Amino acid sequence: MSESNMPRMMEFSEKGDERGYLVIVEGMQDIPFEIKRIFYIYGSDKDVVRGNHANRESEFVLINVAGTSKVKVMDGRGNETIYSLDRPHTGIYLPKMIWKEMYDFSEDSVLLCLASTHYDAEEYIRDYDTFLKIIHGEA
Repeated sequence: MSESNMPRMMEFSEKGDERGYLVIVEGMQDIPFEIKRIFYIYGSDKDVVRGNHANRESEFVLINVAGTSKVKVMDGRGNETIYSLDRPHTGIYLPKMIWKEMYDFSEDSVLLCLASTHYDAEEYIRDYDTFLKIIHGEA
């Protein structure tokens, strides 16, 4: 996997004055894909784990626009990283075929998800063992 296709933190420019701040995120400029779908997660308790899947085709950028959360990503080859999302002008780029788990949501957390594809349930891998078999060419 090339460096550009690895999960990584991203920082978006923010503009502000005494009135507050504005953060702009544009597809194919600030993030490496055209945005086809936007959704957000809120109201999840601190002990809830969301995600628990990989995607065959979709790439994502996750941004906590309010509150905080953590995201654990695994590539199936022994590499695992935990990212803390705690600033509304930062996000995580997640390429396709990365296992993701979102958790440790603050009470006020709103996790914005930008996706490169429209929703297709068939491209989701929801079993970690199946994900590992695909990564290692066994499926």
